Amino acid sequence: MPRILDQRILLLVISFSASVQSTKVLSEWKKCGDLECEKAMSRVQATTDYLGPDCRYLNFKTGEEIIVYSKLSRENENLWAGSKGKDFGYFPRDAVKVEEVLIGEEVEVLTKETDFLCLHEDKYTFE
Repeated sequence: MPRILDQRILLLVISFSASVQSTKVLSEWKKCGDLECEKAMSRVQATTDYLGPDCRYLNFKTGEEIIVYSKLSRENENLWAGSKGKDFGYFPRDAVKVEEVLIGEEVEVLTKETDFLCLHEDKYTFE
């Protein structure tokens, strides 16, 4: 019986640490096409398959088209955020190539904690 309890405690600790990590702010700043980050910045095509580490990341296959809405700046400049169909998330900029630029100028804005939330079973996970 104590061994089962130890295993359950270990699973709980692992689950909790994964949850905390998945709501961590990835950068304090981001660049967008407008102040609300609603305007599409560019259209890109995946040059490799990508599977993100948690639900904040966008998974895709080589050749898929992604619309970019923001780019993290200052810290983690290698992460962009965009959508593929109804899926939205972060991905490394070196996993895509720009096909079309849709804006003339980028604006830098502060990120919000809500920029980095995971959606699990219709509920937001907060830190």
